[in-house]
Amino acid sequence: MSTKRVSPQWINKLEANEIFVFGSNLEGMHGGGAAAVARKWGAIWGQGVGLQGQTYAIPTMQGGVETIKPYVDEFLAFAKSHPELKFLVTEIGCGIAGFTVQEIAPLFKAALDENIENVYLPQRFYEVLSPM
Repeated sequence: MSTKRVSPQWINKLEANEIFVFGSNLEGMHGGGAAAVARKWGAIWGQGVGLQGQTYAIPTMQGGVETIKPYVDEFLAFAKSHPELKFLVTEIGCGIAGFTVQEIAPLFKAALDENIENVYLPQRFYEVLSPM
């Protein structure tokens, strides 16, 4: 059984080893929602994927849920290879992109199944992934 690791609902500061994981668009136009917040921690205008400063961008605006999954899988592999970092996942895709928590949370199931210890998920993702 994996330990429940919950990311804060509102993230307004980061420790040195913490990474803010947010939903982006492929063009890296970080103009609204969590993407705009990510700019204060190093999200790079014009870079829509991956590690940028103390942030990690996962594209969510390019199509359906199936187009997001490869980027989530890439993120989880990256997190596993960087155990020194703590990844605070926001409710990616559940704001401007228009997806529901029920649609996006299952993309992160491997974080629980593989007990990726440095990935912290939103409470509402846990409610979908491990209902009581």
